[in-house]
Amino acid sequence: MEKPDVIGAIFGQTEGLLGADLDLRELQKTGRIGRIEVNVKNVAGKSEGEIHIPSSLDSSETALIAAAIETIERIGPCDAEIELRGIEDARAMKRDYVIERAKELMRTQLSKGLPDISEVSEQIKESIKADEITSYHGLPCGPGILESEEIIVVEGRADVINLLKNGISNVIAIEGTSVPSAVASLTKEKTTVAFVDGDRGGELIIKELMQKTDLDFIVFAPDGKEVEELAKKEIYKALRNKIPIEDFKSGHRRELRTSFREMERKQEERRLDHEVAAETQEQPPAEEEEDVGMERPLRVTAKQKEHFKQVVDDLVGTRAACIFDEKNDLLGKVPVAELFNTLKTIDNPHTIIFDGRIDAKLNAIARKKGVKYLVGMEKDKLRSSVVLLAKPDLE
Repeated sequence: MEKPDVIGAIFGQTEGLLGADLDLRELQKTGRIGRIEVNVKNVAGKSEGEIHIPSSLDSSETALIAAAIETIERIGPCDAEIELRGIEDARAMKRDYVIERAKELMRTQLSKGLPDISEVSEQIKESIKADEITSYHGLPCGPGILESEEIIVVEGRADVINLLKNGISNVIAIEGTSVPSAVASLTKEKTTVAFVDGDRGGELIIKELMQKTDLDFIVFAPDGKEVEELAKKEIYKALRNKIPIEDFKSGHRRELRTSFREMERKQEERRLDHEVAAETQEQPPAEEEEDVGMERPLRVTAKQKEHFKQVVDDLVGTRAACIFDEKNDLLGKVPVAELFNTLKTIDNPHTIIFDGRIDAKLNAIARKKGVKYLVGMEKDKLRSSVVLLAKPDLE
């Protein structure tokens, strides 16, 4: 099994298990669950590995999430067993480090002369305070949010923590897609920079912020990356290339965001474009190749149609994709953004059903992998050996 199989199983098999308040996907959107790290290795024909999940929930809620993940019985096409190794309190580890470091500082001060103990203690307290996340009207923020003339608005708590870790203290999170009134008021008093993820979710948050706050600049993380996972160099590079709100509104968004795109991403897009063009040239003339909806070698049975419709209805609004084998067994459930990479690692995918639009690129890779049925919410007008179905086709 591969990393995408594990990620898909975690989201797919825990969905709805603990109710909406503890749904992993929603917790990740609000920053209360961080980026899930999976390390997999093959040993004697079996796959073994570790899953690390950062959590800012309390101990009881974190334990519930851990127990839910232990209930996963299949990953991809394989039987699986997941065992909790432990729950570690990162704050306790940080306190231990601070105490040890304080001892070193005390020894250094003593070696230079007997200091005022109360002064050293106060220095330690100030040092700890500067590194800790605080709150403003119940929202997670850095300690410099009120003193600074400029503020940086991010999505969730994990984003605040990452910026604090890299020396930026004038940051505040909106904790969701709805903008709190406290943040809206703050933006009227200070120069405001919105720093969002480089995906569709980031774009939606920008739209919300533009309607309800007084924005001055916009910053996107590199395409496909989240603010919480950026390294120090990436954070400062993005902030140096912030976009004035006037330029963003004037319609130059595509050109302005080009500087954030990684070279590998551009190369991958160009390669896919070439594949699509090549496959389009290889197709027979229109009169020899039936358009979607005309008679094809593969037919959609009533049972298949019912199955497709049920899965499509469940996926509405989730931005997720389900991959099935020829027996309609689920091979994996992944975010749509990871669908291309996941398909490269899966053998013999038979049916793909996803919350999105069927376009030429997805059609090309589906044909290449031997997919028989491709089902989405909408579809472009394409010719293909794959059966292409949109949600209205299933009514």
